Amino acid sequence: MPYALANYFRPLTLSLLLGFCASASAGGTAYVPNEKSSTLSIIDTDTAKVLGEIKVGGKPRGLALSPDGRTLYVSDQASSALVVVDTAARQVKGRIPLGESPEGVAMSPDGKWVVGAVELSNSVVFVDTATGQKAFSVRTQGKNPEQAAFSPDGRWLYVSAEEADSVDVIDVAARQQVASIKVADRPRGIAFLPDGSKVYVACELASTVMVIDPVTRQVTSRIKAGAFSNGVAVRPDGGRVYISNGKDGTVSVIDPATDTLVATIPVGKRPWGLSVTPDGGRVLVANGRSNSVSVIDTVKNALLETIPVGEAPWGVAIH
Repeated sequence: MPYALANYFRPLTLSLLLGFCASASAGGTAYVPNEKSSTLSIIDTDTAKVLGEIKVGGKPRGLALSPDGRTLYVSDQASSALVVVDTAARQVKGRIPLGESPEGVAMSPDGKWVVGAVELSNSVVFVDTATGQKAFSVRTQGKNPEQAAFSPDGRWLYVSAEEADSVDVIDVAARQQVASIKVADRPRGIAFLPDGSKVYVACELASTVMVIDPVTRQVTSRIKAGAFSNGVAVRPDGGRVYISNGKDGTVSVIDPATDTLVATIPVGKRPWGLSVTPDGGRVLVANGRSNSVSVIDTVKNALLETIPVGEAPWGVAIH
């Protein structure tokens, strides 16, 4: 090969090789709270192997990771607290009081706030991650708040509630609820597209996913999912939205370009929380009644692995 051509192909080949290596190892580490085992299972998403467990006590449910992945926050219903876990040391380093029956947990994009949806006080508690202290709380219109999700710019927090047919919108800077968007009965999981252009809300009793325009705060599409649609996760590139269907034991795959259902994938019993790996190649789904985590190939829309974990897994967080 002539010298000039060799020099041309060398960086191209190197970049392709580096791209292949990155895609082959860009999965991450997953954390799964097991409600009845009082533990967190740690999973290597590349190998689909359980690396170990962390004893957290109580009844762990909602969870969120700090942006650097070094700290995991887990709601514990039994102690009415937010459990703070050092992921490197694999041990609990503190507990922050939240109120009775905390459930969903969310992290702001800048890592400044971690919030817990607290059912019995009908509120969302904001914890300052720098101090590890409760900063303020905001009451919600919906009763028994379940899940919360920050907009990509961190300005808004959307909150669902078990005893509601609407989603509450909190202005984070103003520290107050500013709107309520009517959806359908028992909204659960919430997720924004990465560019903030749409919000997807799974409404359990309606078995329907509502698509909200966050500018107009209007529902723009209604997508029929499986029975008892619950969890919502979005691929990092925004190309697909994944919905867990608790009664069907399936995951629905939505194309957000058309807001249509493109695939349905069987998983375990009572799939609940789910999350997508950083490279977008896999979805991990917690199966609450199968005591397992299903691993989905996002290219083939097919089940790859089933990983045994603790008893009654609730959700998944990945870094």
